[in-house]
Amino acid sequence: MRLITFGTPGTWTAAFDIEGRAVTLDAAARAAGWPETGLTNRRLLALGPEKMAELAKAAATLPGEPVANLRLGPPIPDPQKIICIGLNYHDHAKEVGATPPPSPIFFAKFANSLVGPQDDLIPPRDENHVDYEAELAVVIGKPGRYISGADALSHVAGAMAFNDVSARDFQLANQLWTSGKAVDTFGPCGPALVTVDDLGDLQDLPVRTRVNGDTVQDGTTAQMIFGIAELIEFLTRVMTLEPGDIIATGTPAGVARAHTPPRFLKAGDVVEVEIPGIGTLRNTVLEAE
Repeated sequence: MRLITFGTPGTWTAAFDIEGRAVTLDAAARAAGWPETGLTNRRLLALGPEKMAELAKAAATLPGEPVANLRLGPPIPDPQKIICIGLNYHDHAKEVGATPPPSPIFFAKFANSLVGPQDDLIPPRDENHVDYEAELAVVIGKPGRYISGADALSHVAGAMAFNDVSARDFQLANQLWTSGKAVDTFGPCGPALVTVDDLGDLQDLPVRTRVNGDTVQDGTTAQMIFGIAELIEFLTRVMTLEPGDIIATGTPAGVARAHTPPRFLKAGDVVEVEIPGIGTLRNTVLEAE
């Protein structure tokens, strides 16, 4: 199944994408005879896969609105956590001259960074080194702490495309990276949260970026240094993962700063991040505000 949000920032409405039509969770809940109202995708994930399937079955009987006519938002606009993994592809570590890390490197973004699959990117003032990073982001469905690698994927509800947009000047001025990562609009994601049963092997998905139509990243999740199960096992040694938590799993080679000369983003550029089976983000870079 595909979960989306639509509307306007701050008032996103959660819905199923049923073969190109948006059926709100609340409409599906009424059709299913549920008492719940004001359902969000994060709340739905917490109900578990059986309840999700029940609601999706009810949604399939309703007409809905054409998804193509809607402004889509982040599939999970209200996560408790956004965890990003750094240097997690062998070819990306090589291109930036880094030794593959002995254990996962992670940092945080926050909900202020999240925007929809066609929303604009607005760089901060005095930043001229804006970079793209195409990533597969997995979203947690079942909570857990101290999750084993063998059981880890059962805690994943689904995945979406994610662009870990980075302000490199700000990032490299801070050893913790956060100042170059947790920027407003620097977390486009979507276009839908696609459940695992519709995706197949999460470690065998192409991940691509195009800038103004030119392919600049073309990798596969098979190239990860630490696979998704390993990441979840590692992270839950530190923290409890909750339904709706987002883990952006790293980027393959081809980031702007690694090109010769560097291909940093500028106003007017259109950045597309594509993961087959999930969809494409298409975001335009604006002038700094």
